[in-house]
Amino acid sequence: MPWKNQGGGPWGQGPKGPWGGGPQSGGPRPPDLEDLLRRGQDRLQQLLPGGHFSGMGIALVLVGALAIWGLSGFFRVQSEELGVVLRFGKHVRTVDPGLNYHLPYPIETVLLPKALRVSTISIGMTLIDDPARRGRTMRDVPEESLMLTGDENIVDVDFTVLWRIKPNGVGNFLFNIQNPEGTVKAVAESAMREVIGRSQIQPILTGARNTTEQAVHELMQKTLDNYGSGVQITQVQMQKVDPPAQVIDAFRDVQAARANFEQLQNEAQTYANRVIPDARGRAAQILQVAEGYKEQAIAEAKGQSARFTKVYDEYKKAPDVTRQRIYLETMERILGGSEKLVYDGGNSAQSQSIVPYLPLSELTPRRPPQAAGQQQQSGGSR
Repeated sequence: MPWKNQGGGPWGQGPKGPWGGGPQSGGPRPPDLEDLLRRGQDRLQQLLPGGHFSGMGIALVLVGALAIWGLSGFFRVQSEELGVVLRFGKHVRTVDPGLNYHLPYPIETVLLPKALRVSTISIGMTLIDDPARRGRTMRDVPEESLMLTGDENIVDVDFTVLWRIKPNGVGNFLFNIQNPEGTVKAVAESAMREVIGRSQIQPILTGARNTTEQAVHELMQKTLDNYGSGVQITQVQMQKVDPPAQVIDAFRDVQAARANFEQLQNEAQTYANRVIPDARGRAAQILQVAEGYKEQAIAEAKGQSARFTKVYDEYKKAPDVTRQRIYLETMERILGGSEKLVYDGGNSAQSQSIVPYLPLSELTPRRPPQAAGQQQQSGGSR
């Protein structure tokens, strides 16, 4: 059925609104703007001297406006901020925290970077909301943390960079770089990849963390200074350095085998340190004994040579006497320690009963050594 105006529109009879109400003659009425403006002008005329917009009144209004404009130049710098005052967009000075003043806008403006605050950037990990724990948890970012080492291994490195604005580099920080945090993060990742790329994996995982952190710190600061960024790196901290999760078990087995190898090598070195000095001592002792024997042999040879020379001199003086003496001395040396039996070769009955070819020592009765010794003592006492 087509709509038909029945005097009140489609929602009913009479001059009603779309929700069935319509204007009510007894409700609140909107304020009259003309009446408000007229009453405001009357009140301002009462406040001004003379009650009208005279020259004095306009001057007072201008003075008041200038005073308000001048007071708008006061500003406060918080404890972790520095105030950078710009005059028509040009950096003119930097002010410390506290109440300060600059020429009102638009002559001078002020920027308030948090130059005294130490900021933190994490590379290789990020915080995400964890509904299960009703908080935030750390998530690994492999595209940032996986890096190639100098010996063609892959290592998972998560690290944190602490940085701040240089006290004398606030202007450079504000006007030379557009995205400070992104710049610092990119420089940090690049520096870490460069240092890891020229290092071996084993020192990185064990005892070279401090060296790596220091190298990354210096490389980052040098790069940011070349950019004129006004950023000061305060510290680089390596949070986690591990092989990738896919090969970490095999890598730990290799590490255990290498630790055993080093242990055995140390034990062998300890044994060598104990044995080699003993061997060297014995060798030195043998050399000293040999040197002593050498000196002794040389001295004996010289003595015998001197003795022979003396004997030869005596022999030239009296050959028969010397020859006889040598014979007697030789016989004494040969027969001095043996038992002797004197056989005169006479015509006695006992001498004739001796067979010349029998061993003469067998004719004497054998006596025990003790009895012989006692006999010598008894003979000596006589």
